[in-house]
Amino acid sequence: MFSPDCQRYDGRMPYRRCGESGLKLPAISLGCWHNFGHVDDQNEARAILRRAFDQGVTHFDLANNYGPPPGSAEENVGRLLAEDFACHRDELIISTKSGYLMWDGPYGEWGSRKQMLSSLDQSLRRLRLDYVDIFYHHRPDPETPLEESMSALATAVQQGKALYVGLSNYPYKRLKQAVRMLQGMGVPCLIYQPSYSILNRKPEAKIHPWLEANGVGSIPYSPLAQGMLTPKYLDGIPEGSRAARSEGFLQKEQIDEQLETLQALNRIAKDAGMPLHHLALRWVLDQPGVTSALIGARNVAQLDDSLDVLKLEPLDQDTLEAIDDAAPL
Repeated sequence: MFSPDCQRYDGRMPYRRCGESGLKLPAISLGCWHNFGHVDDQNEARAILRRAFDQGVTHFDLANNYGPPPGSAEENVGRLLAEDFACHRDELIISTKSGYLMWDGPYGEWGSRKQMLSSLDQSLRRLRLDYVDIFYHHRPDPETPLEESMSALATAVQQGKALYVGLSNYPYKRLKQAVRMLQGMGVPCLIYQPSYSILNRKPEAKIHPWLEANGVGSIPYSPLAQGMLTPKYLDGIPEGSRAARSEGFLQKEQIDEQLETLQALNRIAKDAGMPLHHLALRWVLDQPGVTSALIGARNVAQLDDSLDVLKLEPLDQDTLEAIDDAAPL
């Protein structure tokens, strides 16, 4: 039986209001993109969720296709929620998404009403939940009318299967259209989830200022750029690392292209008295408009190391200017 730390709300985790909503999210949220699939150690997965909750991380983020195999992260997190967190459901924000390929046939991906609402029903079964707190459209569909996809999100709320809705990976122009469309349907967009890090600053140009001006929260994923913004790759690609695999999102060519920038950022981190990954995560947390940063964790020690960033003061102006020089927008 899991008995969480009774001091978990003692201030160790700051909570930030999400846009203009009444919902607060932890400054750091736990993403289950990796390390929760059937191929992963389920004892470690349980330990990560327990430790996160003990440290005030009340938001667990998923998607229908997380694994591998697709769907297995929801199955495993759902089992752990039922076994360890059932009596703490009202303390948790659970999110999921639809949009990427999940099952065979013409309805297994993208953004039709059929796809999105079927996907949500499947996710709820895997998660063993009656509702999720946030339901996202994971990516825009170039062929389905935007109104159809947004009406599916609105229906999810109207049916009581989601409390809030969000968008992810939408380009600026389409994001604005979608947010306004949802407002017109009486279901405001709570939050937007972009890829964002020191190495990928595109949201700063237009998206983050627009979100902040329109009362929408932002929860960046990959704040460490899939592990590039760690000391791991400063001297090459270690055997067994994510970039050493032929499959996956992080490839050797990306490391090679960014190596000079990574080494410059590492020098800045040393001057600031912290490791590179702490500098990168603290930088994201300090950016205007960011509600929460989504992190992954391979084990409890890695989770604790990331959460230690919350003990750091915001980066000073000299450090911020040095980062701008090394990795400009």
